[in-house]
Amino acid sequence: MDGLNKFIYEIGSDSAFSILARSNELIKQGKEVINLGIGQPDFPTASNIVESAVKALRDGNHGYSSSNGILELREAVANDFFNRNNVEIDPSDILITPGGKAVIFYTLLMFGQPGVEIITPDPGFIAYRSMIDYMGAKAIALPHRMENNFSFDAEELLSLVNNKTRLIILNSPANPTGGVVPYEQLKRLAEGLKKFPNVFILSDEIYSRILFDGHKHSSLLTFSEVKDRVIVLDGWSKTYSMTGWRLGYGIFPKSIFKYAEKLAINCHSCISIATQLAGIEALNGSQDSVNKMIKEFQKRRDFLVAELNNINNVSCVTPGGAFYVFPKINKKNQKSKDISNFLLEKKFVATVPGSSFGVNGEGFLRISYASKLENLKSFVNFLDEFMNE
Repeated sequence: MDGLNKFIYEIGSDSAFSILARSNELIKQGKEVINLGIGQPDFPTASNIVESAVKALRDGNHGYSSSNGILELREAVANDFFNRNNVEIDPSDILITPGGKAVIFYTLLMFGQPGVEIITPDPGFIAYRSMIDYMGAKAIALPHRMENNFSFDAEELLSLVNNKTRLIILNSPANPTGGVVPYEQLKRLAEGLKKFPNVFILSDEIYSRILFDGHKHSSLLTFSEVKDRVIVLDGWSKTYSMTGWRLGYGIFPKSIFKYAEKLAINCHSCISIATQLAGIEALNGSQDSVNKMIKEFQKRRDFLVAELNNINNVSCVTPGGAFYVFPKINKKNQKSKDISNFLLEKKFVATVPGSSFGVNGEGFLRISYASKLENLKSFVNFLDEFMNE
């Protein structure tokens, strides 16, 4: 179509949502579909959070609010971040957003343009690459390899940085792999980036509370070498099972915060006050539901990893966080998309092909274990049958 921005043809989509749509079509046809594709906790939002939003609406909190978020919520975010990372955050540097994707969107609107290079995880969350392509920038793949527990190597990353690099995107714990970047790699990266003072970092920490086996989260804001160049993305969707509430936040360096805020004003205006008050209750209220969810996730993860490694030509490392496993599937002449499609159309189990997340994802499947154990058992049986056909 003539007249459209030429880069609109380059923008990608989220395969998990496409697969969800197809799953819903099959359900309408009477099929019983097990959805292990969508990245959404299968736990309800805690009742104290729900009730706080209901009360807010009944109290008349349904008008506009400030575009950066109400001060009480930004203060709660700053306090939570300090408790978890021992880093003091100025509430005026926090932008409350309609989910975490808005932080990705605004950041890449600021940094992406033709002639610019942006380093992004591969395999990595689909929205990173989609927005880089849309802005006309060049995406530089940062490999996250199975043999490295799906972390990156700091020296390899630094070797990709040059005078065209404007932004590095990091994600730990990671979607789609569940990989956790060790502190030592982050430290080496922060020290190496002292040579590149114009390079900013978008640190996607949306899964930072969902960790297993003693893994500790290290926010890049804890490193003084790069603190004034780090944008942190976090939110409520995963930790508090609030995906549909659309509530996230970005912590932006003071040097660029005003531009992120202007983008917010021009795009979404503000976030529902009732939702923001629910966000305060989530951070300040009981964390029992969070701890219970993480414990159940670990139980499911342990089951899946053990069972997948018992299947011929399937290998799976143990992820340190999030709620995904990323097994390698070796089936002759079968691409990951073929395998995912077969499982959905023939076995009615939704998964996401690893190739959706970058060239280094080919040969893998992303399996969300945000689903009850009996569904995971059915999936393992179906995959075992398929691999032995």
